[in-house]
Formats: sequence, structure tokens, C-alpha cells
Amino acid sequence: MNKSPGWLRAVAIGLGIIVVILSIYALAYPAATFVSLVFLLGIILFIVGIERIITGIFLPVKGRWATIGLGILVLIFAGLVIAYPGFATWIITIFIGIGLIFVGAASLSKGFSGKESGWKKAFDIGVGALLIIIGIIVLVSPVFGAAFAGFVVAIGLLIAGIQMIVAGATGRRLNLPTTDSLTGKK
Repeated sequence: MNKSPGWLRAVAIGLGIIVVILSIYALAYPAATFVSLVFLLGIILFIVGIERIITGIFLPVKGRWATIGLGILVLIFAGLVIAYPGFATWIITIFIGIGLIFVGAASLSKGFSGKESGWKKAFDIGVGALLIIIGIIVLVSPVFGAAFAGFVVAIGLLIAGIQMIVAGATGRRLNLPTTDSLTGKK
């Protein structure tokens, strides 16, 4: 395996350190992290809405007016998210809670269906019950839900940052999937 050039290794270590620091901040303030992510999502959606409107106006596409209309709707919703990120976070957290309850119910149903046995059945039932409990807690306390979602993001950032530092320190390239490996092309 070829080692990466020294400058690339230093960049990976430096960026990894930045990601680890940001993840520590996110772990300290998980609810604020989630609100910030929702705000950034609003900005991204605003840009997408502008792109849809421009595409509908200037490019010959089927459904021109639908493209423009949907772009305007995206702009409106993105504007609301940007103007009221706390409220948007609350709405998203409610949807997360409802989703957790549905996934938990599906897992319970699978566990009680009788098609599995032993530890697999117990695991499905346990995971289903846990997801339903977490979903109910999220619905009762959306602040907990936002903090929980921010905590999950923070853990993901921490793992990614450590992986970047290790890759830079060892000089090995990260084996991230490429589109060719995902599609099976050689």
C-alpha cells in the first residue's frame, strides 16, 4: 500500500483535529448543534429553491411551471426554517419521535411474528421496545429529542475526526467507497 505524501498527511491530521474539536463542542451542546444543522439545511434548501426557479425559467424542461412553483415553495419553506430555526427544529424533532415509534412498532411486530426464534426474536422485541420508549420521550420532550439527535451527530463527527487523524498519522489512504465500488464497475 502506498503512503500518502507528507503534506496530505498533515492536512488529514489538521482537519481531523478540527473535526474532533467541533465534535467535542457538539457533545457539550447537542441541542444547539441540532438547531444549527437545521438552520444550515434551511440555507441549502434556499439555494436549491433558487436553482429550481432558474432551471424552470431558463432551461427547456418538461413541467416548467411545476418546477418554478415547487422552487417557490422550497424558497418559502426554507425562508421559514431560516427565520424560525427553533420552531423548525421542534417540528423535525416531532417527526423523528413519530418515526421512532413506527420503526419500534415494526420491530416489535417482527419480533412477535414468530418467524424468528431465540436471540434474534429477543433482540427485535428489545430494540422495538427501546425505540418506542425513546420515541415517546422525544414526543414528550422535544428538547431531549433535539439533544439526542445532536448527540448522535456529535458521535459521528468524533469517529470521523479520529479516523482522519489515524489515516494522516499512519499515511494510509482511507478506504472510502467509490461510486465504482458501489455499482460493481471495474
